[in-house]
Order: sequence, then C-alpha cells, then structure tokens
Amino acid sequence: MEKAKKTEIIEKYARKKGDVGSPEVQIALLSTRIAEITEHMRLNKNDHSSRRGLMAMVNRRKRLLRYLSEENRAKYLELAEAFGIRGVKA
Repeated sequence: MEKAKKTEIIEKYARKKGDVGSPEVQIALLSTRIAEITEHMRLNKNDHSSRRGLMAMVNRRKRLLRYLSEENRAKYLELAEAFGIRGVKA
C-alpha cells in the first residue's frame, strides 16, 4: 500500500488528528490490504505464504469488527457498508 493512500485512509477514518490506533482506522487499513492481497491471490494461486498472511488479516479484522459492534454499533454498520463486508447483521 502506498504511503499517500495509507495517509488518506487514516485521515478519513480517524476519530481525531493523529489517531492511528482506533478500531475504525485499523479495520479500514486491514480491509484495504485484504483487497490488495486478494487480487494478488487471484493471479498467484500457489502462493501459500501470502494466503496464510491473508487469513491472519481476515481473522484480525473479524475480531476488531466484533469489538466495534459491541462498542459503537452505528460506526460498525457504516464501516461494514463502506467496505462491503459480508455477514453483517443490522
């Protein structure tokens, strides 16, 4: 992921200036990275080490989404809609 794109995502989802650790920012960054690696996996089906990393990122995002759904349901639904995350219960 390019630095400019990462900075743009952080600014868009940050709660306040300088925020890089909130669940919203982490989920947004992970979702973008997951999309990039998913595209890589379409071209390189036998890249098992990338697949393992992808699964780790998906599970980490899943845990963050679960936490966010308990803390701030509206923000959770907004992020799920923005990134097209399936399995979201309204």
